[in-house]
Amino acid sequence: MSSILKVDQLKDSGGNAIITSNGSGTFTSSLPNTGITMADQFRLTADLTGSNGDITANLERVDDASFSKIGTGMTNSSGIFSFPLTGLYQVIVNSNAFTPSQDNVYIFTRVTINNSDYDAVARAGLSASNSYENSATSVSLVNVTNISNVKVKFETSSFNSNSALQGHSDHNETAFTFIRLGDSQ
Repeated sequence: MSSILKVDQLKDSGGNAIITSNGSGTFTSSLPNTGITMADQFRLTADLTGSNGDITANLERVDDASFSKIGTGMTNSSGIFSFPLTGLYQVIVNSNAFTPSQDNVYIFTRVTINNSDYDAVARAGLSASNSYENSATSVSLVNVTNISNVKVKFETSSFNSNSALQGHSDHNETAFTFIRLGDSQ
């Protein structure tokens, strides 16, 4: 035996409407959005040649006509990225590098949980010989329990004097993506 329940509105115990139907299959809800509440992307705007160390400059929020962030987005201060809300974030590094000779180059994702000491949590690695462009990606999850203490930065390592981490101001060559997946754990 089957049953059908027909209602125009569901209310909480306080009498507040939480789900309303227009009778034609369209529902509205006053429940909070449980989808992605923050997504943002930054990119390197110029090549870093023969540079080893923290990426502190030539970073911009993507500004292409098709780009939009969700929420307030990340804050960047000299290459140190601060999170706008607590939560579990996916941090994605897409990197391109040019190596004119044999070289192994790396981009580390480093996270602090005390606003001081940074640990490597992911590495995008590229290896090539004789004038190659390569790309590598790293993905990490960062549990942001305190927005004052948990931060992320990116570091190049093992670049020889002629190898370059590629950047451009008109399109993403090396880009950093931040997506809040849910509440902190």
